[in-house]
Amino acid sequence: MAQDIRLDALWRKFCDDLAEAGEVLLREDAPKTALDQAEGVRYLSRLTRTALNMLVDSSDPDFPRLFKLADDKIKIGADNPDNIYEQAVVSPDREYRLTVRPNGCPYLSFGTKANRYATEGTMVSTGEVELGELMPESDGSYVIHVSRTPREGNRLAMSDDTTLLIARQTFDDKNAQEPAEVSIERVGEGPADPALLTPEAIETQLLGAAQWVRGTANTFADWSEWFKGEPNRIYEGDQTVFQRAGGDPKIWYGHAYFELQPGEAWVLEAMPPECRMWNFQIDNWWMESLDHVHQKVWINGSQATYEDDGRVVIVCAEEDPGWGNWVDLAGHRTGTALWRWIEAEEFPVPQCRVVNL
Repeated sequence: MAQDIRLDALWRKFCDDLAEAGEVLLREDAPKTALDQAEGVRYLSRLTRTALNMLVDSSDPDFPRLFKLADDKIKIGADNPDNIYEQAVVSPDREYRLTVRPNGCPYLSFGTKANRYATEGTMVSTGEVELGELMPESDGSYVIHVSRTPREGNRLAMSDDTTLLIARQTFDDKNAQEPAEVSIERVGEGPADPALLTPEAIETQLLGAAQWVRGTANTFADWSEWFKGEPNRIYEGDQTVFQRAGGDPKIWYGHAYFELQPGEAWVLEAMPPECRMWNFQIDNWWMESLDHVHQKVWINGSQATYEDDGRVVIVCAEEDPGWGNWVDLAGHRTGTALWRWIEAEEFPVPQCRVVNL
C-alpha cells in the first residue's frame, strides 16, 4: 500500500524562497517612484509566471515544448520589441529535430544555451546558427538536427552542459510580416510517454523556479546599477558579458542608463553601418521593454527617418518634439536603453546628449 504524504512544507518553502526575490525592490539604487516600484512588483510576478512555465510545465527534455519565455507581457533583460522568442528545455544526451517554415520572417536564428540564470546569472552559448547559413528542403522548409555529436546536413550544436534552445525571429514590422513556423521533436532513444510526477520532481521544479526568479531579477538589477555609473551614454566596453547572458553573437549590444529632469530630452545620433538590421529601445530600471504594443517606445531601421547625410537622430522625450525620431519615455525619468546593430561589420557607438525642450 502506498504511503500517504503531505507536501505543504514544500509549498511553503517555495513561497518563502520566492519571497526573497522581493529584496531586489529594496536595493539602494532601485528607483522609489510609484511607477517604478509598481513595475518592479509586476516584473517579479511575470518572472514567476515564466519560470513556472519553463521549469514545471515545459521542463521535460524528452518531450520538448516550445514556449515563449518573453512576449509582449513578460519582459526580461531588454527583450527586443521586434522579436518573437521561443524556447525549449533540452538535454545534451538526447537528439532533436527542428522543422522550420520561414514564411515572411526576415531574420531567424537558433541557439543552444547553458541556462545558469538561477546560479551565475549567465546563459552561455553552446551552439548558434542563422537560417541564411543553412540548406533548405525542396519545399522551402528547413530541417535542423540538434545534437552534441556531428551530423550531416543542417546542425545546431549542443555541449555537455546545454539545457535550453532558443529561437529568435526578428522583424521589420511584426504586424505586417508573417512569423515563421517552428516545431521541435526528440528523435532517437527516449521514453515513449512522460513519467508520472513524483514529489522529488515537483520539488526540483518549484524550488528551481524560485531560484531562477531570484537569480534573473538580481542579474539585471546588477546591470542597471552598472550602467548607472555613466548615465546618458552608451556603454562602450567588452561585449562578452552580454553574450554570456544569452545574447546573439551576431548582434552588437549598446546598453545605457538614462536620467532626465522634467523638460529634458535624451538625444542619440549615429551613422548606421552596413548591417542586416538595427533598432533602439527604452526600457525601465528592471530592464523590461516598455509597452511596445500601445506606445512608441522603440524604433528600428525600417521605421526610422534619416537626415540628409544618412544619420539617424533619436529623441527620447515625454512628448514628440517635432524633429528626429521620437521615442516616448512613457512616464519614466530614469531607466535603461539598448541599441542593436545586427550583422554589422563595424559598430559605431551612438553619440548622446541631454537637451532642454
